[in-house]
Amino acid sequence: PYEMLRSLVGSEMCIRDRLYAEGKAGERFAVRNSGAIATIEGAGDHCCEYMTGGSVTVLGDVGNNFGAGMTGGVAFVYDKSHKLDKNLNKSSVELVELSRADKTAISYFKKIIKDYIKETKSIKAKEILKNFKNEISNIKLIKPINASMEDIKKNVINKVA
Repeated sequence: PYEMLRSLVGSEMCIRDRLYAEGKAGERFAVRNSGAIATIEGAGDHCCEYMTGGSVTVLGDVGNNFGAGMTGGVAFVYDKSHKLDKNLNKSSVELVELSRADKTAISYFKKIIKDYIKETKSIKAKEILKNFKNEISNIKLIKPINASMEDIKKNVINKVA
C-alpha cells in the first residue's frame, strides 16, 4: 500500500512499504527504518537515525544529526543549499556525490523520483528530473561508514529497485 501526504509529515512515524509525502517531515523521520522506501521534501533533526535498511530520499534540507547510528540502507538528499555536510553525523555515515556514483545508483535515484512524481505530482521533483544534468551535483548519497557501495547495491538498491 502506498501512502501520500501533503504539507507537514508527522515525526517518528512508522513507515510500511512506501511513503510519498509532498512536504517536510518533523524530527526523527524514518528512525529505525528497516526496509521501507520513503520520499519527502525536507526533514527535521535526527532523520534516518538508527536506520538498518530501506531507502529514504529527501528533496530538501535536513536538520542536525542526520544518519546517527545508521547501519544499513541508503539515503539520497537534494542539497541545493549546501548545508548537508554540517548536518551529517559523520561518526555513522558518509556522503557520496551522486555524480560520482555508478549508473546503478543514479538509475535507482531516478526511478524513486519518477515514482514520487507519479504519486504526488510534485513540481520540485519534476524540476529536478527535468534539469537532471545540472541538478545531479546537488544530489548526495548517504550511506553507513562501514558499508561499501557494493554492499549498498546488493543489500538495498537491487532488493528494492
